[in-house]
Amino acid sequence: MRTKAGSGPVVPGPFVLGLTGSIGMGKSATARMFAALGVPVHDADAAVHALYGSEGQAAAAIGAAFPGVLDPQGGVDRVRLRAAVLDAPDRMAALEAIVHPLVRAASAAFLARHADAPLVVLDIPLLYETRGEGRCDAVAVVSAPPEIQRARVLARPGMTEAALDAILAKQMPDAEKRARADFVIDTSRGFPAAEAEVARIVSRLTAAGAPAHRAGG
Repeated sequence: MRTKAGSGPVVPGPFVLGLTGSIGMGKSATARMFAALGVPVHDADAAVHALYGSEGQAAAAIGAAFPGVLDPQGGVDRVRLRAAVLDAPDRMAALEAIVHPLVRAASAAFLARHADAPLVVLDIPLLYETRGEGRCDAVAVVSAPPEIQRARVLARPGMTEAALDAILAKQMPDAEKRARADFVIDTSRGFPAAEAEVARIVSRLTAAGAPAHRAGG
C-alpha cells in the first residue's frame, strides 16, 4: 500500500511493474526470472491463448466475426485468424474489440488474487503500443542490440527476414521503448547478468522506501 508523494490518497494493492520488449529480446525468459524470485507474473500472451481455446471466452465471438477461423474442436486456429486480419486494419480493430476487454478482465482478476503481494509483474508484449503503461506503476523493457535480436528471431523455425520485418514494423522501436522505460534489462550479456538486474529491480521495488504507486493508475 503506497502513494506517490504529493499525488493523493494511499493506493491499495501491490506495486505493478509492466514488463515488455520487442520480439526476440528475451522477455519471456526475463518474466521467468521474476517468477523464480517469487514475484507473481501475469502473462498476457498466455491469457490470449486461453481465451482462444475451445473453452475460452473469446472463441465463439471470434468465430462469429471471422467465419472459418475455428478448428474442429471449436478453438481459434491462430494461423487462419492471422490470415483473416492481415493487412486489414478494420478487421484487426474488430478482433481487438473482442479480445482486449477480456484480457484486461483477466489482468484485473490476477491483481485481485495477488492484492497482498508487494510486487506483481504484468508481462505485456505490446504494452506501449496498446497504452497499457497507464495501468502500471513502472515499466521494465527487455532489450538487446538489433543484430542479436535478428539472429535470435531468424533462428526460429519458419521465420524469414520478410516476416520479421513485418512484425517489427508493427512494434514501437526498441530505442523508443528504452527511452520511456523506468528500467532496462539487457539480455545480450547473458542470463546471469540479466538475472542479477532482475534481482536488483525486485529488491528496489519491494524494499522499504520503494517507489510509490501512481495514484489512480
